[in-house]
Amino acid sequence: MALISRKKLIYQISPVLRRYLIKYSREVDIPIHYHELLRYTSSIALYDSKEQDTLWETVFYAESDREEIHLNVKKIYALLKAGGDMSVMEHLFIDRIDLCIYGNTQPFRVRIVNRINDNFDYFYIKNADASRVYGLELEHLLSPNRISYLVHQNTLIEEHIAGIPGEKFMKLHMEDPHLNPIRLAKEFVKFNERCFVRLLGDMHSSNFVIDVTPDFEETHYRIRAIDFDQQAYEGKKSIYLPQYFKENNVLIQLGMKYITPESMRQYQREERALITTRLRSSHKEIEDILRCMEHDRLSPDENVESLKTELAKHYRNHAFMACRNMGEILRLSLHQVLK
Repeated sequence: MALISRKKLIYQISPVLRRYLIKYSREVDIPIHYHELLRYTSSIALYDSKEQDTLWETVFYAESDREEIHLNVKKIYALLKAGGDMSVMEHLFIDRIDLCIYGNTQPFRVRIVNRINDNFDYFYIKNADASRVYGLELEHLLSPNRISYLVHQNTLIEEHIAGIPGEKFMKLHMEDPHLNPIRLAKEFVKFNERCFVRLLGDMHSSNFVIDVTPDFEETHYRIRAIDFDQQAYEGKKSIYLPQYFKENNVLIQLGMKYITPESMRQYQREERALITTRLRSSHKEIEDILRCMEHDRLSPDENVESLKTELAKHYRNHAFMACRNMGEILRLSLHQVLK
């Protein structure tokens, strides 16, 4: 089973990554930053509909600060969703700001509501970690999913990724009579392959959601990562394979029951073919982000040495041993797909 024994180091956004973000319009001036949201005066525990502690706290601001903070947070949402056009925000208000008290970076989650129809959305304000930014950008370029995020100085703004949390799905939905176990197992195989190829680690059930789409005949599933701070960081190959996390055992057992080795290899080839198509269609952006990673420090040296040794053995490709950093390892991993 995969096991992460040490807390991940935080890496600041480097000048080379900052230039990439500016070039591709990810760097945008915002009216309020993460550290300013820490000025809250009190907080209360946030419970779900079943009175279970969510480990988030709803924070409250002084009367003198609240109006300005809520206005600026709403402006951020306008930048994220409407290119800064505040006219579309006229009927929106900030219902709640929550702080995650257990996460590495302690993100804020903002709930924004349309007062006309009570429709709501979420987005997140976080400390900008370079690993997370690289993870978001690679998800945008190499996965079936498009990602909206913005960066300014040391603040990261992320859209909410909708779906049923993996652990909740496995606990509450596996007995659903409409569940299609073969399609779900197939999607887990493809998700496993995507994570391994692009070196996205720590994909246990708390770090992904399952997006369920009913069709006229069948139900379709897509597994989406929601936490990207373990992008190309760990030194163990198993960390990049969701199949090795005990938290995912329900999905693993589903695959063992319904997926044959021949089918699994077919699904892996299908996913690699899709990644190949994305590599070719976004060649310029991917080349630029890989060059940034090759000039950046994203992991301790011992992790780099360990991972390149394991991948050299896995792929039977000694070229991995010449890699000097995680960016070079990722480039070679993607090159394996193009072969």
